[in-house]
Amino acid sequence: MKEWSIQEIAKLAGTTSRTLRHYGELGLLTPSSVGANGYRRYDSAALLRLQRILLLRELGLGLPQIAEIIARPAAAEAALAAHLAWLRDEQHRLARQIASVEKTITTLEKGEEPMAEDMFDGFDHTQYEDEVTERWGEKAYADSDRWWRGMDAATQADWKAQTAALNAAWQDAAASGLTSDSAAAQELAARHVAWLRGIPGTPAADLAGYVRGLGEMYVADERFGANYGGAEGAAFVRDALAVYADRNL
Repeated sequence: MKEWSIQEIAKLAGTTSRTLRHYGELGLLTPSSVGANGYRRYDSAALLRLQRILLLRELGLGLPQIAEIIARPAAAEAALAAHLAWLRDEQHRLARQIASVEKTITTLEKGEEPMAEDMFDGFDHTQYEDEVTERWGEKAYADSDRWWRGMDAATQADWKAQTAALNAAWQDAAASGLTSDSAAAQELAARHVAWLRGIPGTPAADLAGYVRGLGEMYVADERFGANYGGAEGAAFVRDALAVYADRNL
């Protein structure tokens, strides 16, 4: 089985040997072998683990959260598929931003006035405005939008990290074969509902119906389902939330 030295891995991953050794000290990335000379070497399984670590770092998660996530039993393919969906969304958003800025530059170079409707494509988070408004009303969308725009960049990044950690926990639970009414699944459902309650616009009245409706939306819309590893993962989340709503809301 092929192995790589710590220097080779650091170069391939765009990181440093010191960082890799730190990951090892934390138990995040154990070398596949250590030579008599103390040199660390890493096999393909270690590389796959490092890829997951770096992807989770890109999501803004701290090392303790990453350790918790990758310690759970889960199929690597399912975890990476969820990361891929997120990366493709980011790729699309960044492509729109790049095109918008390029168009502004071209317009300015021509001595023309930039068009306001072209200048901010890809810069907002309102792509679900119509859907949220239709399902839960204008006030629900306005409240959540005002709450999000009122955050600074660090707070937004922390919220994204919490969301990514919750999504990853759902993926791992679904991949492990848990039933939707198991204690572990219901603990996640409680965590999910607490997360929802932290978002202004989440209705206090008929919260049970709101939670069930979200579960159905996760399954019906592949954009949301991708957060949970695809259709099967989304169905698991839906069913667990429905059980929780019946028992607790």
